[in-house]
Formats: sequence, structure tokens, C-alpha cells
Amino acid sequence: MKIAVIGQSLFGQEVYKELRKDGHTIVGVFTIPDKDGKADPLAAEAEKDGVAVFKFPRWRVKGQAIAEVVAQYKATGAELNVLPFCSQFIPMEVIDHPKHGSIIYHPSLLPRHRGASAINWTLIHGDKKGGFTVFWADDGLDTGPILLQRECDVEPNDTVNTIYKRFLFPEGVKGTVDAVRMIAKGNAPKIIQPKEGATYECIQKKDNAMIDWNQSAEAIHNWIRGNDKVPGAWAEVDGQKVTFYGSSLVKSGTAAKGQPLEIPGASKPGIVTKTGLVLFGNDGKTLLVKNLQFEDGKMIAAAQYFSSGSSAAVELTEEEKTFAEQMKAVWQSILTNVSKIEDSTDFFKSGAASMDVVRLVEEAKLRASNCQLQNEDVYMNTTYQDFIQKCVRKMRGQDDEEELVVDYVEKNINNMTIKMPYQMFLNGEFIDAEGGKTYKSINPTDGTAICEVSLAQISDVDKAVAAAKEAFEEGEWGKMNPRDRGRLIYKLADLMEQHQEELATIESIDSGAVYTLALKTHVGMSIQTFRYFAGWCDKIQGSTIPINQARPNRNLTFTKKEPMGVCAIVIPWNYPLMMLAWKTAACLAAGNTVVLKPAQVTPLTALKFAELAARAGIPKGVINILPGSGALVGQRMSDHPDVRKLGFTGSTEIGKHIMKSCAVSNVKKVSLELGGKSPLIIFSDCDMDKAVRMGMSSVFFNKGENCIAAGRLFVEDSIHDQFVKKVIEEVKKMKIGDPLDRSTDHGPQNHKAHLDKLVEYCQTGVKEGATLVCGGKQVQRPGFFFEPTVFTDVQDHMYIAEEESFGPVMIISKFKGGEVDDVLRRANATEYGLASGVFTRDISKALYVSERLNAGTVFVNTYNKTDVAAPFGGFKQSGFGKDLGQEALNEYLKTKTVTIEY
Repeated sequence: MKIAVIGQSLFGQEVYKELRKDGHTIVGVFTIPDKDGKADPLAAEAEKDGVAVFKFPRWRVKGQAIAEVVAQYKATGAELNVLPFCSQFIPMEVIDHPKHGSIIYHPSLLPRHRGASAINWTLIHGDKKGGFTVFWADDGLDTGPILLQRECDVEPNDTVNTIYKRFLFPEGVKGTVDAVRMIAKGNAPKIIQPKEGATYECIQKKDNAMIDWNQSAEAIHNWIRGNDKVPGAWAEVDGQKVTFYGSSLVKSGTAAKGQPLEIPGASKPGIVTKTGLVLFGNDGKTLLVKNLQFEDGKMIAAAQYFSSGSSAAVELTEEEKTFAEQMKAVWQSILTNVSKIEDSTDFFKSGAASMDVVRLVEEAKLRASNCQLQNEDVYMNTTYQDFIQKCVRKMRGQDDEEELVVDYVEKNINNMTIKMPYQMFLNGEFIDAEGGKTYKSINPTDGTAICEVSLAQISDVDKAVAAAKEAFEEGEWGKMNPRDRGRLIYKLADLMEQHQEELATIESIDSGAVYTLALKTHVGMSIQTFRYFAGWCDKIQGSTIPINQARPNRNLTFTKKEPMGVCAIVIPWNYPLMMLAWKTAACLAAGNTVVLKPAQVTPLTALKFAELAARAGIPKGVINILPGSGALVGQRMSDHPDVRKLGFTGSTEIGKHIMKSCAVSNVKKVSLELGGKSPLIIFSDCDMDKAVRMGMSSVFFNKGENCIAAGRLFVEDSIHDQFVKKVIEEVKKMKIGDPLDRSTDHGPQNHKAHLDKLVEYCQTGVKEGATLVCGGKQVQRPGFFFEPTVFTDVQDHMYIAEEESFGPVMIISKFKGGEVDDVLRRANATEYGLASGVFTRDISKALYVSERLNAGTVFVNTYNKTDVAAPFGGFKQSGFGKDLGQEALNEYLKTKTVTIEY
């Protein structure tokens, strides 16, 4: 069809683009005039495409259509008018002119909330359902016949911005385009709007957005969120207008503790707490407001009301005024293009670059040794006034940053007091899951509950992704100098090291890891990983490429490595903190933001990590931790259209499902580290003692819960019996018990379901005729303990020869001496290819075997020797992509090619 698009804004731009994709001819775009020399997004898009753009300041004068404006419109020959968002009054001569008439998008479920502030009033009235309508335009105000409607749930703490971004914008674009498709097919309905339930509310402006305190807490909350961000609900506080943002209802419970704030007309004084400003309705219930804005436009965290002062500015002493004048001179010397430095002068908008930041920080330190600024302080305080305020607070030793509020579960254990966050971590805060849902995290040592943990819901995933997207696109993380980003990651590693004993203790009680192993490997390697990737932050680079096209003109082609954006990470339960580190460190170093789901059974070190990340200064929204089920949280992460990369470690079955979901949703980039059945070949010329020691480690390390565990040992027949005898002797020496006991060798399996699977696995091996030499049973004591187990005489066709146990089960098969190629065939006869190993003193044989083993890692005369600098990942159904090493960065980067002709 020939379509005229009448409207403005990004919404109009997206509708316009989708209509063109559908093959429609846009004969004209009618929009508002340029503002401050800048075209509206819809106009800019159309002009780029060469589509005729008309920028009429008005269509009517004194109630009459302007003839020449109408004539220019009619000359386009439009068959349908589409009004996606239009702030101008369009005369009926235009509305009725096309063959198919005109359709309008309206952000409410008509006939409810007619008028220009429909979204505001949906929230103000506390509607449980919201949505939009595409209707046929008539001469009334939003009264025309309905063509299409779509609805959504209104969440309790939705604002105009959140419901618009989540549903009204993306689904509204789709709905408007769907409506046009229906018109094109000739099956678009015209449903007369019912009179029952029709409402019309006024336009919300600042002068009518004052808060009426004589209402319930819920009504006040709805009023504040219904005016958030525009026009902003306000009240008089300390003699000036203060606007309230970020409202949420507070569950009944413990009384708020803080400093009272008198608010005229309120039933009770508000309370400024560590988390924000608590307000009271006339029903005695409460709500919490996160941010306040003053008449001068300055916004502060509500929690900082008294510490920052109601004007959000500290009064300078004479000495501080001298410092401010000195720094103004520094600003002037840097910003040579600015005639005069004002309070509102913006450092970066005035042309400053990253080197200028370094200079500014150092100049401040030279003039005041107690002004210990960091580079990010400049990025967060870009105007001269804000910069001076930050400097003065630093000089006074005041911390004007919002305090991290953490509710802990505390336990006195392992000769220390451990403090464990139990709420999910979203956008820089520890908060409850939607609906307050929780579950128990179980200690596998005795089967008792450690604590209740937040159980994230689908809506929580959406919020976390939105926070991560905002942090990436608009926050300081995306703008930060790579070296500063590396410094923050290194600071995080330092904090992890300071808390390593606490982290290892939490890891032990949550996953069953032996404490000494948790300290060295689970936690120790995690710290090493963050330090390693911190060093990569400022070394990510592209290349220049000589090209020969389009002579005789000269060309420059170069590549850039850019972050993906929002990355989802789903990790397993065997190494809860280390798996987090392996993926998250590379992801952050590349400049991305993260939404991470720890394994449901082992969430606690991930939540402690979130606390340390916040204390290290990682900006809010960059890291989000959501404990929850894979079926719910993991699935939503796989499906989410704003997630651009997903990294997963877990089973092959789930990996396949994730890969499919990522493909169907938005073709996400995926890296998968999946199951394994790693072969270990032991030749007769090996160092026997070392082969036994490393063979034991290859199977029983971390009680067999190890992705690269040797799932099958091939032992040359001439040394088979000797090898088995030595293994049994060593197994008998292993101490099974409390993982916090420093002498324990073998702790409990991670959780009950896994223990049950191990029992079944070993029973299957016995039924198939394998020889059970030792173990194979649950240990008769509290908790989830399983005996170290050894099977011999395992034939290639048996279930236990083909499938991974993921537990302390050694599977031993013989092979004949001299038949190297045959044992290689047997070792490779699996769909897995994660790791492998060979023991021999013959270097030629070792190299021959390592070349032919089809696995991502080959260990020669050693096993389990991973390092942060060495890439790690599998072949075949063990997945693809790499953790660790420089190659891991590529999993979280995209390559852009730029070609310039000159």
C-alpha cells in the first residue's frame, strides 16, 4: 500500500522502518519541525531513505485546515494514514482522505483512559492490566472503532518508563504493523467502542502532579509511579518543591530505622533510611522512594537526603573555595574552546578526552593531597559544580555514595563468622524475588537447610536484563576507559582474596567441596582468573588489513573488537565460584554486562561475589545474580531478545535445548561447555607411581564432580593388575567425612538427586557384568556421601563405558600392548571430546597419541592441570567455544570491519 506516516519519536521511526520492511511504499512522512537544528528521529530516518518529509508546524489555524498543507498531503496519493505517535491535531480532511482511512496507536485499552496521558493514568488508577489499542480515527477524542488490542500485566512497581520499554513500545510497534497487514489483507475489523467503562483523564503536567498525602500507601505509590519520570510527582519539603522517583510498596514487617523527615500534609513524618525514603499512607502502610529531585534539577539518592543536604550541595569553606578557583583554572586550561567555566559546564560535552581525565585527577591531587579522586569520579560528576562537590567530600572524608545494604545470614563455623547474602542481586541492590518467593539451600554434609534464598521469576530476569542493558548502553561501564575497567576488576580480585577463607567456607557448606581444595582451587583459581583478565582490558585490539579493491582510490580497512552487550551466563554446581569466574571475568574484561544464574543448589558464593563486586565499585547493573530454576530463569535468559550472548556450562542435553532457544529467539552467540567421557590411556612404559597418583586425581578430584574427570581409563594389559592393586590401596586410605575437616580427602556429593543417580549408575554397571572392585554404595551417615568406586572388566558396549558418572567412579578397561591405534579408536568412540590423557615415557608415542585424541584438552603425564592462560573447551557434543586464555575474550567480543576510501 501507499502509506503516509504522520507522527514523531523513536516509536514512529520503528513503525516506519517495519512498514518499509513489509514492502509498503511510504509516500510521505509528516512530522514536527526540527528542534534546535536537530530533526526528529522519524524525520531523520525517512530523510536518510530519500522519502519525502514534511515538517508542518501546524495543520490548522483558528479551527480551519490550512489549504496548502492539506494540498501537499493529498498530492502524495496515500491510501492509508498511519499515526503511530502524533502530538499535532490532524484535520478531518486529512483523516478521511485515504481510501483505507487512518489508524492511530493509543497506549491504553480503550475505552479506558482516553487522552494524552493514558499510560500515567493506567498506573495512577492501579490497573492490573494495561496495553494498547490501534483504532480507526474519527472526529472524536480516541473514540473511533477498535481494530486491534493487546494487553499485558501491570507489575506492582511499574513506572511509565518500565511498562513502555517492556511492552508498550516493542509490542506496540508490532501491533501497529500487524494492523496494517490486516488492512492490506482486507480483514481488519471495526469494533465500536463500548460506552461502559469509558474514561477520559486530563493531561498530566507538573502543576497538577502534587501528591495528596491523605490517601492509602498504595494510592500514593500509584500516584508517584504514574508520574515517574514525566511530569514527576512532587510535594513541598523544607520549603521547596521536591519530586519523588522510584517508588515501591513495602511489605509489612520490621519498623524502618532512620532519621525522620517532616513532610507537610503527610499522616506521619517520612524516614530517611539506608535504602531510601520511607513514606506513610493514611492507612499506616508504607512505601519506599529511591530518588529525589530538587527545583534546581539536581537529583540525589533519597538515602542521602540529610548527608547531602536538601540542596544536594555542601557549603565550601574559604580554603575549599580557593581550591575550587584553582581547579576552575585547570578546567579552563583543558577546555580552551570554552570562554568561561560555569557551574553547569560539562567536562566531556565541552570536548575533554580520557587523557584530560588523568590530568584533572592528578591536578586535584597536587592541590589537595587528601583529595584522592579516581578516574571514574570524573565520569560520574561531569559538570564543574558536581566535580567540585565530589572533590570537597573526598577532602572531608565523606562517602557520598549510596551505601550497599545487605541482609545476611550469619553462621559461626570453621573458626570464623561467615556473612552470606541470600537475596538476588539486581541493578546494584540485594532485593527479594518477585512475590517474595524463596527456596532452601541445603548443606550436603548433613542434609540440613543453610538458609532461604530468593527464587527468581521470569519478571526478575526481564528486570535484570533491562538493568544490564541500561548499564551497557547508557551507564558509566560502557563509557569507561578500558584500563579503569581493568583496575576495578583487579580491585574485585583483591577483595576476593581478602575474603578467600570466607568464600571457601561458604563453598564447602553449599557444595560439599573439601575446604582445602575450595581454598586452593575453587576460590584460588577464581581470584587468578579475575586478575588475569583484568590485565587484558586495555589490550583488546583489532588490526589493519591491506585491501586491493576499487583502484586507483586509496583505502584503509581496519577491524575493531567490540563488546556484545548484555550477556547471560548459566553455571553448574560442581565449581560454583570458579565457573562463575571463568566466564564472568572474560565477559567483563571485554566490556559487557552480565546476568548470571548460578546453579539452583549452589547459589551462595555467587551472591557473596555480587556483594564483593559492588564493594569493589563495579557500577550497578553491570553484574546481576539471579538464583532460580533452569526451566524458568535459564529458559527466559535463553529466550530474551535483549541478551546477545549466552555462556553455559552443564549437561549436553540442556546445552542442546539452550542452543535451540538461542537460535529461535534472536540468534544469540552461544558458547557451550558440556558433558564429557574423557579417556585416559596408560601405557606399560609409564611412571607407575605417578600414573596411579594422577589416575586417582583424574577420577576422584573434587569427589568426581569434575567436567574433565577421566571417565574411562584404558590400562595396558601387562600392568593392569598391578595398577588396579595400587589404586585399591590408595582408595582405602582416603578419608571420607566433613569437608571442613582439614584431613578429609573426600566430601559429600553435591545434592541428593545426584547421589541417587550415582547409586543407580553403579547398579547398572554391576547388572551389565562389570566387576565392582570397591565402593558403589551410599555411605551410611547423615548427608550425601558416596563411596569412591572402582570398576574393572568394563567392556565397550556397557552403559558405564559410554556415559558420564560425574562422580567418584573409576572405570577401567584393558588394552593389548602394541595396539596403539586400536586403543585410540576405542578412546575416540564417544560423542564427547572435552579432555583426555596419556601416560608414557616414550615422547614419540605421547605426541602420536595426543595428535589423534579427539578432545579439546590432552594431558601428557599429568592430569587436571588447567591454567588461567590456557584455553579450555571441548569438541563434538562436549560443546564449543573456550573459557580461559586470550581465546575466551573472543567469546564475548564481536568484530567490526571498517573500510575508508580517501
